[in-house]
Amino acid sequence: MSRRRHSDENDGGQPHKKRRASESIEIEDRLESLICRVGEKSTSSLESNLEGLAGVLEADLPNYKNKILRILCAVARLLPEKLTVYTTLVGLLNARNYNFGGEFVEAMVRQLKETIKSNSFYEAVYVVRFLSDLVNCHVIAAPSMVAMFENFVSVIQEEDAPQVRRDWYVYAVLSSLPWVGKELYEKKDVEIDRILNQIESYLKRRQKTHVIMLQVWTAEKPHPQEEYLDCLWAQIQKLKKDRWQERHILRPYIAFDSVLCEALQHNLPPFTPPPHSETAVYPMPRVIFRMFDYTDAPEGPVMPGSHSVERFVIEENLHCIIKSHWKERKTCAAQLLSYPGKNKIPLNYHIVEVIFAELFMLPFPPHIDVMYTTLLIELCKLQPGSLPQVLAQATEMMYLRLDSMNTTCIDRFMSWFSHHLSNFQFRWSWDDWSDCLTQDLEKPKPKFVKEVLEKCMRLSYHQRMVDIVPASFAPLLPVNPLFVYKYMDESSSTLPGYPVTIAIHNAIKNRANNEEILNVLKDVPNPNQGDDDDEVDSFNPLKIEVFLQTLLHLAAKSFSHSFSALAKFHEILKALTDSDEGKLHILRVLYDVWKNHPQMISVIVDKMIRTQIVDCAAVANWIFSPEMAHDFTRFYVWEILHSTIRKMNKHVQKIQKELDEAKEKLEKQHRRRDSGDEDDDKNSDEDGLLEEQIERLQEKVETAQSEQKNLFLVIFQRFIMILTEHLVRCETAGVDSNTPWYKNCIERLQQIFLMHYQIIQQYMLTLENLLFTAELDHHILAVYQQFCALQS
Repeated sequence: MSRRRHSDENDGGQPHKKRRASESIEIEDRLESLICRVGEKSTSSLESNLEGLAGVLEADLPNYKNKILRILCAVARLLPEKLTVYTTLVGLLNARNYNFGGEFVEAMVRQLKETIKSNSFYEAVYVVRFLSDLVNCHVIAAPSMVAMFENFVSVIQEEDAPQVRRDWYVYAVLSSLPWVGKELYEKKDVEIDRILNQIESYLKRRQKTHVIMLQVWTAEKPHPQEEYLDCLWAQIQKLKKDRWQERHILRPYIAFDSVLCEALQHNLPPFTPPPHSETAVYPMPRVIFRMFDYTDAPEGPVMPGSHSVERFVIEENLHCIIKSHWKERKTCAAQLLSYPGKNKIPLNYHIVEVIFAELFMLPFPPHIDVMYTTLLIELCKLQPGSLPQVLAQATEMMYLRLDSMNTTCIDRFMSWFSHHLSNFQFRWSWDDWSDCLTQDLEKPKPKFVKEVLEKCMRLSYHQRMVDIVPASFAPLLPVNPLFVYKYMDESSSTLPGYPVTIAIHNAIKNRANNEEILNVLKDVPNPNQGDDDDEVDSFNPLKIEVFLQTLLHLAAKSFSHSFSALAKFHEILKALTDSDEGKLHILRVLYDVWKNHPQMISVIVDKMIRTQIVDCAAVANWIFSPEMAHDFTRFYVWEILHSTIRKMNKHVQKIQKELDEAKEKLEKQHRRRDSGDEDDDKNSDEDGLLEEQIERLQEKVETAQSEQKNLFLVIFQRFIMILTEHLVRCETAGVDSNTPWYKNCIERLQQIFLMHYQIIQQYMLTLENLLFTAELDHHILAVYQQFCALQS
C-alpha cells in the first residue's frame, strides 16, 4: 500500500507540471494568433475587435506581460501595413494600464536601437513610424517625438558621415510625417518648420551622381523617374500645403478618441543616433518607378498624382504587404486585393505598378524574380475580369518604352514575360508588335522579341515557337538548337585531323580508357608548331578541336549525356587545357558546336568551371574575344559572365568561412586552456595542427582573392578597351557614338558594378590606380563615378 502510494506520489507530480506548461504555451500561442490576425476579415467591425482584444490582453497582463510586449514589438516591426491597427491597440492598453504603456514605449526604443545596430534599417523605419503614430493615440507626448526627429535631423550636420547615412535619417523623419504631421504641426509648428527647413537645405546640396545608374528609364517622359528623397520631399511639401490633410490612412483610433484623450502620455527616453561605424550598411538610394498616371486608368476612381502623399502611402502599404507575405503567393495576392480603401483607388493599377517597381529595382529586387511572376499569375486568377487587362496594358507600355529602358531591366522584363507566357499557352497578340520587324535587329524592340522567344523555347521546344508566332516573325525566331559537327561525313575528309576523329569516335564507342585515347591524340598534327618546336610544351588547338567536337557530338542527346562525358574524360580535358590558350580554345570549340543552342553553352561552361577544366578569367577573356563579337549583346552571354563572377565570389567566401571557423576553434581552445579545463600537452598538439591548417587556409584565401581581383581587372580592362575603340572609331568617322551597341555595352558595365558592388568595393583603390584614371574617356569614367556615389 505504502509502496504504491509512494509510487503514485512520485509519478503524479510530472503530468501536472507538463499540463501547466502546455496550457501556458497554448495561451501564449492564442495571444499571438489573436494579435497577428486582428484587422483581418471578420463579421464584427474593426473597432469592436480592437476593443475586445484590448480587454483580453488587459486580463492576461498579470501573467503574460512579457510575452504580450514581445508580440506587440514584433508586429510593429514586421507587419507595418497594419501599423494604425496596432497603435490603436497599444493606445487602448495604455489608457487601461499606464505602466504597461510606459514599458512598451521603452521596449520599442530599445528595439529601434537594436535594429539600427544590426543594420536592419528598413525595419527601423517602421519602428520610427510606429512611435510617431503613437502620438495620435495619446501614448507618446508630441514634444518628445519632435525632439527625436530633431536628433535624427542633426545627423545631416555630421562631418565625414556618408551621404547614405544622412539620407536614411532624413527619410525616417519624412516618411513618418504622413501619419503624424498634422498632430505635430498643430502643437509644435515652429519646431517642425525648422526641421523641414534643415531638410530642404540638405536636399538642395546633396549630390545625385548615382541617379542615372538606378533609373529604369532614361527618358523623363511620360513620367519623370525621380530620386526617392526628392519625390518624398515634393509629396510632403504638397501635404503641408494641404494643411496636413490626407485621405487614405486608416485611422481606427479616431473612433476611440474620447477614451484615448483621457490617457496619460509618456515621454520618449532620450535617443541619440549611434555614431557612424565602418560596419554600418545603410540602404542604397533608389529611384521611384512610375508607369501609370490618372490618364491610364480610364474608368472608376482616379489615380492619385505622383506628388500626392496618398500615392506614397498606398505604394508604401502595398510594398509592406508584399514584404510580409512574399513567401506565400496566394496569401500575398489575397492581401493585396483586399487592401483597405480599395474602392477609392484604381487598385489593380497600383498593384501592377508596385510589383514592377520591385522587379525592376536596381541593383536587385527585394525578392527572387520568380516570386513576382507567380504573384502576378495568382492575381490574374483571383481577378480574371480585370487584372489581366491591366497587366497587358503595362506590358504594352513597357514594350513601347524599350528604347529608353535600362538593359538590366530589359533582361528582367524578358525573363518575366517569357515565364508568364509559358503559363498561358504562349498566347499573345504578336501582330501588335510587328513594328519591330522593320527595325535593325540590334535595336531594343526586335532584340527584346528575339530574346523572349529564345527564353520561351527554353520553357518549351522549337516547333512550338514556330507555331505560336505569325510567319512574318520568322527572322526573330531562334534557330533550331542542333549540334554543328564539322566532321559529320566524308565530305569533311579533307579537314585536318579527320582520320583521328574516326579513331576517337571508335575509341569512345569501344569504351577505351584515357591512356588509349591520349595515344590516339598524339597523331594529331599541331598547326602552331614549327619543325624546331618542342612538341610537349606547344599548345595544339587541333587536338582540342578533334577530341571535344567528337566527344560532345556523341553526348549531344541531352544535358545529362554531356555532363557524363565531361566527367568521364575529365583527365583528358584537363591535360588538353593545361595552358591559358588551351582554356580559351576549348571555349571557342564549345561555341562552334553549340552556337545554335545558347542554353547548352551556358550549362556546359558552368560545368567546366565547376570541374576546373577552365577558370573564371578564361571565360571572361573568351566573352570579350573577337570570336564572340557577334553574340556580345545577347542575353545568354551576360548570364554566363554573371554566373562566372558569382562562382568566383562563392569560392572566396567558402574558403574565408573555413579560415574564420578554424581561427574561432583555436580561440576556444586557448580560452579552455586558460581556464585550466584541459590537458596542456594534448592542447599544444591540437594547437599546432590548427595553426598549420590556418596557415594553409590563409594562403588559399590570399590566392582566391588574388584570382577574384584579377577576374574583375580582366572584365573592366576589356570593357574599357572595346568602349574606347568604339568611341575613337565614331569620333574619327564623325558619326554619333550613341548606337544600340554602345547603349547595351555601357549599361552592361553599369550592371557589373551594380550586381557585384559589395565585392568590387574591396578593390576600388586598385581599380582607381590601374584602370579608372583621370585620362580615361569621360563617358566610361562617368560609370565608375556613379558607382562610387552609391555608397558615398
